Amino acid sequence: MKITSINDYKDIHQEKDTVLVLGYFDALHRGHKVLFDKARQIADDKQLEVAVLTFNESPQLTFQRYTDDLLLHITAPKRRCDLFEAYGTDQLYLTDFNSDFARTSSDDFIARYIKRLKAQEVVVGFDYKFGHHRTDVDYLARNFSGNVHVIEEQQSDGEKISSTRVRQLIREGNVKEANKLLGHEFSTRGIVVHGDARGRTIGFPTANLAPIDRTFLPADGVYVADVVIDGKRYRSMTSLGKNVTFGGTELRLEANIFNFEGDIYGKTIEVFWLDYIRDMIKFNNIEELCAQLEADKKIAEKFQESVAKTNQIMYND
Repeated sequence: MKITSINDYKDIHQEKDTVLVLGYFDALHRGHKVLFDKARQIADDKQLEVAVLTFNESPQLTFQRYTDDLLLHITAPKRRCDLFEAYGTDQLYLTDFNSDFARTSSDDFIARYIKRLKAQEVVVGFDYKFGHHRTDVDYLARNFSGNVHVIEEQQSDGEKISSTRVRQLIREGNVKEANKLLGHEFSTRGIVVHGDARGRTIGFPTANLAPIDRTFLPADGVYVADVVIDGKRYRSMTSLGKNVTFGGTELRLEANIFNFEGDIYGKTIEVFWLDYIRDMIKFNNIEELCAQLEADKKIAEKFQESVAKTNQIMYND
């Protein structure tokens, strides 16, 4: 897959005819994958390339009063690119949704972007909007010379699969259900840093992580998680929150990695969140804490991933 960053339409120099997929695709969830499956099918049948035009950051940054959440992603940019490639994309065009782009009319978007991308067919979701008047897919179908394929709403358990729903599940700590909607595992990358080194004194050494991507974190708690170190995957129990038993006041992300020994300070590792175990609890003494950690470890060891291994896209560090 070729990745091209563009400032505007004048930077587009697409050579081959394409089937073009349009949207933001922050989560790249199961609903989005249906669009890419359709595009790949068309491309293979008609000897076209699959091209995607999307944005580096949320378009909402241009329209809404700023909040920190607007800069957070469900899927980190590098992993998002890996998923685009895994879903069959040949040409990925990335641009910023800035004020200039927002002023583009629907007709200019078709003439300047869609045509320059040599689109013969376009694939969009049912709620896709474009142009400064937020024109819908019916207008696109009437004014674009090729075929427009509109993918209907995709549901899980009777509800729409959406990035908004995935974000809410992550905030609630329901990472297992979030993974079900994503079709891949929600993850966090971090650099291993020094902590209090208290875990090793009670038989549960942890890797303390400083997150490095602007991604959402799940609710405070203890989780079943897998950790990838140098391309190898290990089971862990991973906690996020304040270490209240020892009077902690800072948010900590710590992974107790099973069947692993080694000095990994300074390494970037990735945590794949699999299931929620329990809340963060203040224990009366070390004995109570250790007993609970033993119980947590048994739960983590027995957990079976619900997401197929074939859907896992990991970083190539």
